[in-house]
Amino acid sequence: MLRSLHMKLVMIMVLLIMSLMMIVGAFLINSVTAFYLEDFYSQMSDVFQDPLLYHDLTTPSGEEEDGARQMFQVLEAYAGELGVDNRNRKLYILDGSGLCLVSPDGEEAQLDYTENLVFALTTGLETGEAGDESSLTQDFMDVAIPIHRGGESYIIYILDNKATSNDLTNQMLVLIIEALAFGLVISILLSFLLSKTMVTPIQKLTEGAMRVAERDFSRKIEVLSQDEIGVLTDTFNDMAGQLQDTLRQVENERNKLDTLFLHMTDGVVAFSREGTVIHSNPAASRMLRRTIGPETTFEELFTGGATLDQVLTADDHLEEERQVRDSFFQLLMAPFDRGRAGGGALVVLHDVTEQRKNEEMRREFVANVSHELRTPLTNIRSYAETLTDNAGELPPDMEKKFLGVILNESDRMTHIVQDLLTLSRFDSERSELKLARFPFGEAVRDIYNAVYMESQKHDHTLTLDIEPDLPEILADRERILQVMMNIVSNSIKYTPNGGHIDIYAGRKRNRVWMIVDDDGIGIPEEDRPRIFERFYRVDKARSRQSGGTGLGLSIAKEIVERHRGQITLLDKEQPGLAIRLELNIEGPGYGQ
Repeated sequence: MLRSLHMKLVMIMVLLIMSLMMIVGAFLINSVTAFYLEDFYSQMSDVFQDPLLYHDLTTPSGEEEDGARQMFQVLEAYAGELGVDNRNRKLYILDGSGLCLVSPDGEEAQLDYTENLVFALTTGLETGEAGDESSLTQDFMDVAIPIHRGGESYIIYILDNKATSNDLTNQMLVLIIEALAFGLVISILLSFLLSKTMVTPIQKLTEGAMRVAERDFSRKIEVLSQDEIGVLTDTFNDMAGQLQDTLRQVENERNKLDTLFLHMTDGVVAFSREGTVIHSNPAASRMLRRTIGPETTFEELFTGGATLDQVLTADDHLEEERQVRDSFFQLLMAPFDRGRAGGGALVVLHDVTEQRKNEEMRREFVANVSHELRTPLTNIRSYAETLTDNAGELPPDMEKKFLGVILNESDRMTHIVQDLLTLSRFDSERSELKLARFPFGEAVRDIYNAVYMESQKHDHTLTLDIEPDLPEILADRERILQVMMNIVSNSIKYTPNGGHIDIYAGRKRNRVWMIVDDDGIGIPEEDRPRIFERFYRVDKARSRQSGGTGLGLSIAKEIVERHRGQITLLDKEQPGLAIRLELNIEGPGYGQ
C-alpha cells in the first residue's frame, strides 16, 4: 500500500509538516531560551553599572563588623530590579576564598562552583571582571561579580534556575505539539485531497494504458483539467487513436500476407538461425510431399545443396534447382534480419515442372516436325532426281509410279503443314468456332457412311448403334466431324484386318456422347497419359507406314476442349481401344 503514489504523496505532506513544525518549534524554544539568557545578563549589567549602587557596595559605613551583611542589605533594595525572589533567582555573597557568608533566608548554602564563580574567585578579584557567561544548554543562569569593600574582597553571586524560562518553554512546547497535531490533521486531509486530485487522472491514464495494452480502444479517457495532466491525457487519447489505426492497418496487412502465404502456389519455408522451421505454407508440404513441422530442420528438407551457413552469410539470394520424384523445383534461398538474434533464412520453392516438360515437348516438337518434313522431302527429292537423271529412259508406267509417290508425299506434307497451322491457330486463339445447330445422330451416321467402304477394304465388321431421337446440338459441325473422323479413322488404321469396330451414340442429361470401340492393337498402359500429346505415337514406324503424323488426336482434343466437351480413353478388359466423346447440347457456353 505504501508503494502507491497516493500514500507516497500523503506521507510526503505529513513528513513535510512535521519537519516544518519541529524546525519552527526548535527555533522558537532556542529563541526564548536565548532571550531569557540575554535578558538576564542585560538586567544584571544595567543594575550593577549604577554608580550609586556601586558606591554603596564598595564604601563601608564607619566601623562595620559584617560587610557582607551590609552589602546584602544594600542589594535587597535592588531585589526588584535584579529579579531576585529567593525562589527561582537567589542572591549569595561569598568571601574571597569562596566561603558563602550570606544566603537567602540564612540557610546554609551548598553551592556548585560554576565556571563564572570560579572565574570571579580566581581572575575577577584581580582584574575586576565579572563571570557573566553561560550557554543555552545549561539548566541555570548565574553571574559572579567581584567587589572590594573596606580592604576585603567579596563575590556577589546571583543564581537563576531558569524555572521561568523552562515554564515558558514547556508551555510553548505544548502549544507547538498541539499546533503540530492540528496541523497534521489538516495536512493529512489536505494531502488526501491533493493526492486524490493528482492521482485520479494518473489512475485513469493507467487504466486506459492497460486497456490499450489489451487492444481495447472502445473508450477514451475523460480530460478533467487543462493542466499538464490534462494535456498528457489528451495526448494519450490521440496516441491511442493513432495506435488503433496503425494496428488496424497492420492487422489488415498481416491478414493479406497470411492469406497470400496460405494460398500462394509457391512454397515458402522460414528457418531460424539454428536450422529449425519457423513457418511454412501448405504449398511447401505439397511440393516436397512430406509433413513440415517445428522440429523439421534445413538439412532434412534441402540436403545435398547449399548449407544453412552459406545461405545466412550470402550477400544476395542463392538459386538452386532440385528434383523431387518426377517434379522439378527452383529454390530461392536468402537470409532475413541479418545480424539480429531473431534472423534466419527464407526458402521459396517455385514449381518449374511444367516449364521443363514444355521445354522438352518443344524440343521434341521441333525434332518431330523436322523429321516429319524431312522424310517426304527426301522421298520427293529422290524420286525427282531419278526422273531428272533418267528423263526419257524410264518406262511410262514407272514414271507414272514415281510421280504418284511425289504427289502422295506432297499431300502428306500438305496435311502436316495444315495440321500445324490448325494447332498454331488454336494456340494463338485466332481460330473461331462457327457455331450452328445440327442433328448429332445424323452427324454420327454420316461418319459411319463415310468410312464404311474403307472398313470393308480391311474386312472390318463396322456396326452402328444410335439411341433414337437424339437432339440437335450447338457446335461447329465441320470441326466436330473432323474429330469423329479422326477417331474412327484411327480405329480402322490400327485394327488388324478382319477386326471389329463398334460405334455407339446416345444422350445423358444435357450432353450427347459417342463411343468408338475396336479390338485393335490398343495402347499400352504407360502410353495412355500421353496419347493426346502432339507428335506422340506409340509405334512411330508403323504410324508412318499408315500415314499418321501424330497430330490428329492432339487436334481433336483442342477442338473438343474449345467446345467445353471431353474426349477420354475408356478402360476395357478386352484387347483394343475405346474412346468416348462428350459434348454439351447447348454449346460451349452451357453451364459456364
